[in-house]
Order: sequence, then structure tokens, then C-alpha cells
Amino acid sequence: MRAAQVSKLEGPSSIEIVELPEPVAYPGGVLIDVHAAGIAFPDVLMTRGLYQMKPGLPFVVGGEVGGVVREAPEGSGLAAGDRVAALTMLGNGVAEVAVAPADAVFKLPDNVSLEAGAGILFNDLTVHFCLTKRGRLAAGETVLVHGAAGGVGTSTLRLAKALGAGRVIAVVSTEAKARVAEANGATDVVLTDGWLAAVKDLTGGRGVDIVLDPVGGDRFTDSIRSLASGGRLLVVGFTAGEIPTVKVNRLLLKNVEVVGAAWGEWVMTHPGYLAEQWEDLRPLFASGAVTAPEPVLYPLERTAEAVAALDNRTATGKVVVRLR
Repeated sequence: MRAAQVSKLEGPSSIEIVELPEPVAYPGGVLIDVHAAGIAFPDVLMTRGLYQMKPGLPFVVGGEVGGVVREAPEGSGLAAGDRVAALTMLGNGVAEVAVAPADAVFKLPDNVSLEAGAGILFNDLTVHFCLTKRGRLAAGETVLVHGAAGGVGTSTLRLAKALGAGRVIAVVSTEAKARVAEANGATDVVLTDGWLAAVKDLTGGRGVDIVLDPVGGDRFTDSIRSLASGGRLLVVGFTAGEIPTVKVNRLLLKNVEVVGAAWGEWVMTHPGYLAEQWEDLRPLFASGAVTAPEPVLYPLERTAEAVAALDNRTATGKVVVRLR
């Protein structure tokens, strides 16, 4: 089979397309013919050996796939021919055949394509976790999301209202990205230059209830300032590169919270949580209440370019590699 492999920790440019033996399903594993594979920011970090979990070299990039079941274990509720989205978790996704644990494989509704399915799980399950479990989103609250034209950002825009938000404010860096945010359902869009003042104006000085921040960097303190009383700032990642710090007196004076939101850690320490999430989300996709992502597609041969698009922050929406 063909696969996108990293053999040197030199960044996305080190990804090579190679021929490898097809994997064999391990006990409890589902063998999947992969049609498309999602790319996420951890893939960027893993190509440099900077992610908290470090697979041994060489390894195949990608942790989420959309495909068709070839073989499934008895009692899994899955059968050959099922259209699925699946998490291979730490690598092994951008390959023509992959194996995923049965509890991380989910049947797709008929109205969700395999390419879109490959882009659902990491981002949409992360956002679902952030808003419901860590953010405690209440009906009618206002959500602000940084990096709103990126994968996690567009996922927030697509999901937040279906999960109860009354208003969703997108923060983006360019007018082109503003159009992406609007297309994905933002109630309001503001540019990063002067975003705090713009948000204060939009909310009549009150501020927002939740900030979802996958960016970090120098806007972190202003994110705290943007919160209404009782607001929550969700720390999701640091695509800007810099890990910010917070003076906790700001939290005391405004009765606000800074909340860590690491979906992957929660999944690994809370068995069954993935199934709970999919039980919440699948009906929303099936009914059309939430639209599946329209991914930016790259052929397998351009996997390095696909990962680099997240590295240099030129990607808009979810990046997916097509294999079939």
C-alpha cells in the first residue's frame, strides 16, 4: 500500500510517499480501506518530534480517516462494507489501509461523504468536548473563537449554535478568512487588529461568555479582558507558537476562569467518552442540523504540502488528504 511516512524529524517537508506492507488487524481492531485522511496540528508537531506523544521512527502521519470497513471483530457492531469515520489516534492514518480500535470507529450518516468524514472527528469532537464538558455552554450564551478560519475554528462556528450558543463571534486575520468564517456560520466577524474593542462594541461592553482559543500567543490577556462576569477562557492549543502566562488576579477581579481543554487526554482517561460524543453528534449530522465540513482536499502525493498548510497557518477549514 501507499502511505505518507516520516523518517526524519525535520518538519512537514520530511514527509515521503512510500510503499509499505498492509497492516493486519490486531485484536479488537477494525481494518479499513482508507478513502481520505484528516490532517491536524499535532501532525505538524509530530514531524518535528515536538508533540507530547512521540512515535518511533519511521511513522505514518495522520490520526483520523474516512473509509470502508474491510474486516471487523465480532460483537463490534461493524461489518464489512460499512462507511465509517475512525481515529487511528497517534499516526497510521494517511495510508491506503489502516487499523483503528473498534471503539474509535463510527458509522457515518448517508449524507456525510467519506472525505468529510475524514475531517469530522478530531476537530468536531474537540469542540464538542470544549463547549459542553469544559466550557459548560448554556443556552443563549455568546462564544468567541480565535483562528476562526482554521480547522478547530470552523468546527466551532458549525457546532456552537447547535449546541446552544446564541451568538458566535469569529476572530480572523484577513478579509479572505472573514469570508470563510461567514460561510461557516459566524454571527459576527472581527479582524485581529483591534479585535477586543470591536468585541466590546458588539456586546455593548458586556463581553463574551466563552472564548475558545486554539492560538495562544500575545492575544491571551486580551481574551481574558473580553470575558463577561463568569466567563470561561478555554485553552485548546498554541498554534501561534508562544505559550502565554496569566496573572491570576485578573481571574479574581472579574470572576472568570481559564480552563484547560485537552480532548485527547480526556478520551484516554475516560473510557466510553468517544461513544457518548458520537451519540450526541451523529443525529445532528444525520438531520442536517450540523453540516459536515467541506474539507480542503490534497492528493496523497501532496501530503507534505497539506501538513505545511497548517504549519504556516495558510490553511482555511479542515485539511484532508484523499487516497482513493
